[in-house]
Amino acid sequence: MSADADGTDGAALDDAALDGVRSLTDRLIAATPSVRTLAWAAFLLNAQLVFVVAYYGFLGSFPSTPRYAVYGLLWVNVAVLVLARAPIPSGYDFRTRRRALGIAAGYFALLVFFAGLVATGVPERAVDARVAWLPPGWGPAVVYAGEYLTVILMPAYLLGYLALAKLVYVAVLEASGSIVAGIVGLFSCISCTLPILAMVGSALFGGTGILAATALDASYDLSTAVFLVTVVLLYWRPGFR
Repeated sequence: MSADADGTDGAALDDAALDGVRSLTDRLIAATPSVRTLAWAAFLLNAQLVFVVAYYGFLGSFPSTPRYAVYGLLWVNVAVLVLARAPIPSGYDFRTRRRALGIAAGYFALLVFFAGLVATGVPERAVDARVAWLPPGWGPAVVYAGEYLTVILMPAYLLGYLALAKLVYVAVLEASGSIVAGIVGLFSCISCTLPILAMVGSALFGGTGILAATALDASYDLSTAVFLVTVVLLYWRPGFR
């Protein structure tokens, strides 16, 4: 009897493993772009190259570190792709959707806060509203600094965090234990925290100008890598099934 039970359990495990493989295969096939999609992608890539050249031509100077522009546009493109193509499952009741929306909204608020996109203002400060001509994707950014509120609308961060919030919303709807992967997205504002750590380190060990500059430089690499990894984890949700 135990042998039969073991055989049944083994068969059930094999079936579950096959189902998992089929599910992953189906997702990979669904994610494979068509020829038409690739053609549109090539067109958009060329259009963005033209935009970057025109953008810096308008500013009258070209960047010494062009990868910042690449990172900014990468954030924007991935975010737009997620917002436009990531499916939202149907069949859930209003209460479940409201709960998922609340969690996703709170998650987005945390990202925005820790990234410094929204902060308190400076008392008795004159209102400062302007456009910051940051590298493409990060800019042009709208900056508002007042007595009670400071807002910095950077396209890459704004769209990127909206995309992460949407993926968290979907993960919550599907009651995925891998929702914890979304917390990793908080580290995508590492570009804010690393320079601070560098300044603390410089105060402790001295010679900090180079240290702070190096940390700031590396922070864009790390934040972009973490953002992309978080999108992949939240979209595929490994181990969910």
